[in-house]
Amino acid sequence: MTKHFSRVPEATVTRLPLYLRALKTYNEGKGTISSTQIAQLAGVTAAIVRKDLSYLGSFGTRGVGYDMEFLLSQINRELGLDQNWSVVVVGMGHLGHALARYGGFLDKGFQIVSLLDNHVSKIGEKVGDLYIENVEDLNTIVKERNISIGIIATPGDVAQQSADRLVKAGVKAILSFAPCVVDVPKTVTFRKVDMAIELQILSFYQQRKSLKDFFINNEDLASFESIVSSKPPVINQDKSGKESTSVSSVSEGALA
Repeated sequence: MTKHFSRVPEATVTRLPLYLRALKTYNEGKGTISSTQIAQLAGVTAAIVRKDLSYLGSFGTRGVGYDMEFLLSQINRELGLDQNWSVVVVGMGHLGHALARYGGFLDKGFQIVSLLDNHVSKIGEKVGDLYIENVEDLNTIVKERNISIGIIATPGDVAQQSADRLVKAGVKAILSFAPCVVDVPKTVTFRKVDMAIELQILSFYQQRKSLKDFFINNEDLASFESIVSSKPPVINQDKSGKESTSVSSVSEGALA
């Protein structure tokens, strides 16, 4: 049976797992669920839910909602979760061990079938149900175990080398936890999780929240709003090359 692949926006793809989790946690025993209920469970709006699900097909009924069993099967199909994926983890430090011992992958269709490292002291160590193997055997392991997805859990200085090894072995999808830029061919699907960057983003918002709380406590919210909305200075340069600094007075609306 040939699958029909429609063009699904990347933003929609990132939300489909949220809808899948929402459906699995919805336990009121009903056969249908509305877009509003999905939205509340997934933390988005009902309009976004309806638009996202429209890319999967027309199977919602106005005033009734979506058949939960059918919707689950459609989202699973679209995410490729109607089959099992074999996964290899490269890099068996603390993060690699944590990933290997995590039990939540298998029931979602992902089975870690190989753990690899290049340190002689680690090769042969048992982690969970698997033994750490030599990364030099990656090509053979990928072919014999039909591995589709590789996870990079190495330090940043060897992440590119690990990615190159995975690509050369024929792995077409890579998830990297390494804190660095990794280049792969366009034929390889690549995703990156950088926890340090995520913490820095949280720090940005936390700093603003703390600053806002300070001005609120001092009954000076106007000063806070002035600070966060102020524009950076504009550097002007005359014909002689001499620079002068001024603050732009052009409104946002005038630039639109």
